Amino acid sequence: MPSSGKVRWGMVGPGGISAIVLRDLGRASNYTVDAVASRDRERAAAFARRFGIERVHVTYDDLLADAAIDAVYIGLPNSLHHPLTMKALAAGKHVLCEKPYTRHPDEVTMAFEEAKARHLLLMEAFMWRHRPQVRKFVELLPEIGELRTIRASFSFVLHNPDDVRLDPNLDGGALMDVGCYSVSGARLVAGEEPVCAYGHQRLAPSGVDEEFSGLLRFPSGVVAHVYGGFTAEHRSLEAIGSRATLSIRDPWLGESGGVTLDGRDVPVQDLDAYRLELQNLSSAILGEAKPLLGYKDALGQARAIEALYRSADTSAPVDL
Repeated sequence: MPSSGKVRWGMVGPGGISAIVLRDLGRASNYTVDAVASRDRERAAAFARRFGIERVHVTYDDLLADAAIDAVYIGLPNSLHHPLTMKALAAGKHVLCEKPYTRHPDEVTMAFEEAKARHLLLMEAFMWRHRPQVRKFVELLPEIGELRTIRASFSFVLHNPDDVRLDPNLDGGALMDVGCYSVSGARLVAGEEPVCAYGHQRLAPSGVDEEFSGLLRFPSGVVAHVYGGFTAEHRSLEAIGSRATLSIRDPWLGESGGVTLDGRDVPVQDLDAYRLELQNLSSAILGEAKPLLGYKDALGQARAIEALYRSADTSAPVDL
């Protein structure tokens, strides 16, 4: 446990997502960011100057060997999440890994078992789950009566054909990048794990899915419609019940979001979700709280994604 009363973080990768993670750094209450690692020294140095970070490492291994770092945030492409997490855990670091951790359930189990064996914490960075509006949404769910169906979408227009999100070697694709939010939202609303998945994908020239539509059926009989894509702008989460409909207009990014119950806006103060997730895991590392998300959630997420892809490949429903 850190002796300073604050968790000392290192950033693995100074990319765009890492910059967003630190945009509210000045309001951090229980952590500091003390180091950043990148194979591009100039890029890392510029990132460090921007956020007042003391140390720059030119390899990921150097950062993991930094004894003054308690935990690392991994903001690298999807295919690097699991191998870098395993290296970080082996180095004795707590880990916050960008979503999705993986599409392979066995890798989730391997990583969380390693973390447990080393008395370390690991959390998948679904930052949207930390938003106050999401807590309000869950509190209001009983108001809709019996849950009938769920609709969740996250899509945007991706203009750059060379974007890493379209690279099959980096586990790119719409479901992995943004559709995973829809899957996470559907699982949260249902309050249980899906038992059947059906998926359909439209492929980009690179071979990854640029649009993914899926159905998830839960033990209660509720069916969720989930969507992720790179060809249109849409973000929503909607729970349709026997008495009312509850929705969040922008559940994932919170830029224009708000909770609406049958057309009535419910006021909610929005806070920076990235800072909240870092504070949550830092509190857990300090022994003051529990991580909001853990092994069970990460495993359920990976199982659903894997089943959706398998269904899309075979054009048949897949039982989980």
